[in-house]
Amino acid sequence: MTPTISVQQLSKTYEVPEREGGFGAAVRSFFKRKYKDVKAVQEVNFNIEQGEVVGFLGPNGAGKTTTLKMLSGLLHPTSGNANVLGFTPWELKNDYLRSMTLVMGQRNRLSWDIPAADSFLLNQAIYRIPDDEYKETYKELDELLELEPLMKKPVRNLSLGERMKCEIAVGLLHRPKVLFLDEPTIGLDITGQARIREFLQEYNKRTGATIILTSHYMADVTALCERIIIIHHGQLKYDGGINDLSKKIAPFKLIGVLMENADAHDLSKYGEPVENMEDADKKFIQVKADEVTRITSRLLADLPIRDITIADPPIEDVIEQAFNQ
Repeated sequence: MTPTISVQQLSKTYEVPEREGGFGAAVRSFFKRKYKDVKAVQEVNFNIEQGEVVGFLGPNGAGKTTTLKMLSGLLHPTSGNANVLGFTPWELKNDYLRSMTLVMGQRNRLSWDIPAADSFLLNQAIYRIPDDEYKETYKELDELLELEPLMKKPVRNLSLGERMKCEIAVGLLHRPKVLFLDEPTIGLDITGQARIREFLQEYNKRTGATIILTSHYMADVTALCERIIIIHHGQLKYDGGINDLSKKIAPFKLIGVLMENADAHDLSKYGEPVENMEDADKKFIQVKADEVTRITSRLLADLPIRDITIADPPIEDVIEQAFNQ
């Protein structure tokens, strides 16, 4: 079966001007400018099947957005190849543009000073969506995102959460088969993030659309993605399941204990203490996965424990270790 998205040795290098500070350096650079090659993406390879929701992760400047821009046709690569739905993205064929969408949480695609409804109608015209199909799609999106109360408001008067709902919806009016989502929940409160995640889950289930998602919110990734791709300094560092990543680079567990007079007991002799956990009532230690049974037995025998939990490490910690390898 042919992958929906296939990337082979994809690379992008920018030629960036550079100079020292000061008036003299500014004058010299006017006559002879110096450039530095910045390798934003370096020989990245991966395949994504139809219907997959894949988290595309990495720290700021890792090359995530550059990769999505190449796959959506906004950038031409320096070298390498990509195939999405049978198309070469940067050829910008009309059939390809009608088959995918790119939603960037930090970029507006809605016109700022007019009601959201007018931007929706503009996109209907751009994609030449028949009226019956447009009404059917809009009704479905309204059912999932509650758009109707927002349509008559100028976009500048919408809250961030309301605007992001409209941004995502307008990008889906033409029923794309591939979604490139770059930080779609950035800046939203917890409720807004949850609503967007629920919508994307339902949209993927209903349409079978393939989704690549970048996000700095690990709740987005853990809720939506079974597979993640990690990129760092433009290079692919990991491609696989979240659970497999945890086992590969963080083969440890967290043991949390609730007990009376917790401060009177030193847990460091059982494992490495872990601070700043969400459950402030418990004290946590980190132990090797293959020692959990032994350590748990010791804790129960030695200490007045009222409750004990065993959990995997937070995915944020696991991915941070992956970035630093």
